Amino acid sequence: MGNILLYAATVLIWGSTWYAIDFQLGVVDPSVSLAYRYAIAATLAIGWCLVTGRSLRFGWRQHRYFLLLGVFLFGLNYLSAYQAQIYISSALNAIGFSSMIWMNIINARLFFGRRANRRMYTGAFLGIVGILVIFMPEIQHVSWSDKILVGMFFSLLGTLFASFGNIAAQKMQFGAIPVMQANAWGMFYGALLNAGLAIVQGKPFNFDPSPTYSLSLIYLAVVGSVIAFGCYLTLLGRIGLERAGYASVMIPVVALALSVVLEGMQVSSNLIIGLVLAVAGNVIILTRFRPGA
Repeated sequence: MGNILLYAATVLIWGSTWYAIDFQLGVVDPSVSLAYRYAIAATLAIGWCLVTGRSLRFGWRQHRYFLLLGVFLFGLNYLSAYQAQIYISSALNAIGFSSMIWMNIINARLFFGRRANRRMYTGAFLGIVGILVIFMPEIQHVSWSDKILVGMFFSLLGTLFASFGNIAAQKMQFGAIPVMQANAWGMFYGALLNAGLAIVQGKPFNFDPSPTYSLSLIYLAVVGSVIAFGCYLTLLGRIGLERAGYASVMIPVVALALSVVLEGMQVSSNLIIGLVLAVAGNVIILTRFRPGA
């Protein structure tokens, strides 16, 4: 699959998962829901590897990276994001999540010694400004209470964990570890982590039998986890975590576009201006450029 298709699939799928996450909150504790999600995802990924003859046997060196994926990308990242959405709206959570593009740029410098070029900085700046413009009406009406601050703390913390997971995935790609097998093991460790945290906190392993919870859980496990992470991590290995990280800017844009189509959300001037800025940044970062440009 080409890079454009991988990027489009990642953005479109994760743009739709904002709604699904809302249906996961309420009856079942977030850590338990995440344990269910990644247990299902890991089972499917492992089953696919076995059916297609992909070896799941790796040494401890590789399993260290799988464990890091499980802890940061399939565990603490989403646990923080779920917690954030208890305190703040999905719009504010999206703003926090979009900061991952800057975190990836900084972490690429710290861990790999890679300097971002002017195009990356320009694209990242336009993307963040676009997100802020889009959500400006909500920002203006936010009362910066302790509840909001707690929610934003969890949102940014989850984004930082996701960036660390991106670093682990990039290192894994350098070692030519296949994405599907890495995801299978990473999701397995993520399920164990979330289940362990739930047990330590004394959370009940109950289940919400409602169609909204059950269907959203299946969607998040199959499409939002197995398929989307397969696309994203493959893309990350091809174009680098700095450029792949721009998906964090486009995902909330897609979520808003879906709101316009499915929920009749009113198209406003700030939505159009923000969308133009975000797409412009997207084009600047993802199009080919000359070294040093």
